[in-house]
Amino acid sequence: MRNTIHKLIVAIGLIAPVAAFAQQEVMVSQYMFNGLFLNPAYAGTHPYVSGSLLHRAQWVNVDGAPRTSMFAVDGPLMNNKMGLGLSVVHDRIGVSRDLEIDGHYSYHLRLGGSKLCFGLKAGLSLYSAQLDQLRYWDENDPAFAQNISNELVGKFGFGIYWYDELSYVGLSVPMIYAADQAITPEVQTATDHYFTQHYYLTAGRVFHLNEYFDLKPSVMVKYQPDAPFEVDLNTNVLYKERFWFGVGYRTGDAVVGMVEYKINPFLRVGYAYDMTISELRGYSQGSHEIMLGFDLGQEVIKIKTPRYF
Repeated sequence: MRNTIHKLIVAIGLIAPVAAFAQQEVMVSQYMFNGLFLNPAYAGTHPYVSGSLLHRAQWVNVDGAPRTSMFAVDGPLMNNKMGLGLSVVHDRIGVSRDLEIDGHYSYHLRLGGSKLCFGLKAGLSLYSAQLDQLRYWDENDPAFAQNISNELVGKFGFGIYWYDELSYVGLSVPMIYAADQAITPEVQTATDHYFTQHYYLTAGRVFHLNEYFDLKPSVMVKYQPDAPFEVDLNTNVLYKERFWFGVGYRTGDAVVGMVEYKINPFLRVGYAYDMTISELRGYSQGSHEIMLGFDLGQEVIKIKTPRYF
């Protein structure tokens, strides 16, 4: 019963139910510039307050396709020994709506010229699903007897993040536990939940090519027990410390192009386009993603090297 509800709630018309089912956690292409969305240990990894706004329209022209709006801000505490962050995510998939507000905390250990960070995430999700808008076979199924309206779900996550001036590696479970019994009251065991764990491994490194160009390859591996492994491979080039442009490949899903421009020391703007290569390509015009980033701390930013990640 639970799996049936799960698939139908996130179904997108009749052409992509499996793809939507696997996407309980938000999907973004510019993750390498928005680390807090994936890993709470990222909080406070810059010696200034940093934040971003992001909106993603996925699978344009597909009815009920995911639409995601995100805001995140974080900064250091206790002489960069700790970090605090706040994120707000609104996600629409099919007939479901999810507004999630999370607090992030990280503790940083200095290891020579690098740092190892441990992060915790805790928050509340306001979840709704208009089940009466679905078309289903069994009209007497009690699972669809009434809509889900603004149910509160507590969520908790964890992450580890290592970085130095030119490299980073992260491992995270953004949602390690969810108190979602109100959404699935028929669940009888503590290990069976509507919201499931997603595991992320991220890594990247910057290579100085010459006085004008820097190269940054990065990778993200995502694992969810009910879906195949998904791998993002990306390469970005930084030109004159102001203009990022790059390409990426997401296994079984899309080829990605992205740009980011540093308007001034405090403001960044980015755009990404996903060209669909899956079976959806005949129905969708791809996915669009825009991002606005800000860095606050004038005296610190002036003496720092460019922001690489």
